[in-house]
Amino acid sequence: MTEAKVPATVLVVGSLHHDIIVEADHLPRRDETAIGRRWYPRFGGKGGNQAVAAVRAGVPCRMFGAVGDDGFGAFLRAGLRAGGVDDRFVATLPGAGSGMSVAILDAQGDYAATIVSGANLLADPAALAAPELWQDVGLLVLQNEIPETLNLAAAHAARARGIRCLLNAAPARDLPPQLAGLVDLLVVNAVEAEMMGAGQVASLDSAAAAARRLAARFRAVIVTAGAHGLAAAEPGTAFALPAEPVQVVSSHGAGDAFIGTLAAGLVRGESRRAAAGAASRAAARHVSTPQAGPGATG
Repeated sequence: MTEAKVPATVLVVGSLHHDIIVEADHLPRRDETAIGRRWYPRFGGKGGNQAVAAVRAGVPCRMFGAVGDDGFGAFLRAGLRAGGVDDRFVATLPGAGSGMSVAILDAQGDYAATIVSGANLLADPAALAAPELWQDVGLLVLQNEIPETLNLAAAHAARARGIRCLLNAAPARDLPPQLAGLVDLLVVNAVEAEMMGAGQVASLDSAAAAARRLAARFRAVIVTAGAHGLAAAEPGTAFALPAEPVQVVSSHGAGDAFIGTLAAGLVRGESRRAAAGAASRAAARHVSTPQAGPGATG
């Protein structure tokens, strides 16, 4: 009997944040003190969440990043391990504070957050040279919650090894041409697409137009548009997928569920359309499922 082939590994180079979630009836306006109902800690950071989501979608995942030598760092490392993520290349930095965020969820499931990057800004790009880090890796996943220099070093290292690079350009910031040239797939949401100069995204048609505009600068692009769905574009190919109608409980972390599931599909060899469809369904399940409270991952 032939042994089943193990999927290639997803390598996430990215952020880890100890999230403090506050539930309130509404998001506070400027100068307003809003009254919350409860708060709880949660494992987070776009990098960490995407790594856990990739494992949940059925592929091995390895994380590269940094935490502080503090209680938050221990919490984050435990969250990676509980999620089945290989954390051997997550450094613990003495004297540094771990990354953290405060997110407020309102009664409609919308949220706003503030992050403090801490140790995420201090990960050493030289450590990317470790041969074991790249063993069996089929896809590199990056986000913008780590320094541009680290993203650029990781993308160069991946290109030198013939490994594809997916950049989730969140939060939006100016990207140097050197990095854009190393990205095989750019994934952004409606706000990020607009901030990157692709125009307003308020429908599936406008998401498709934004994807086409961004595809002039990147090899391939996916623009997610929330309840409208997603659109993808690359030279000679384009498609759009409507979102599944669901009752939103919380949108917090939906984008990371999408990225992790998309990465899993791509390293399994699925077409971009099939992988994006599975990722869209995973994000729909995420937003419509009540999230666990204290200590939850994802």
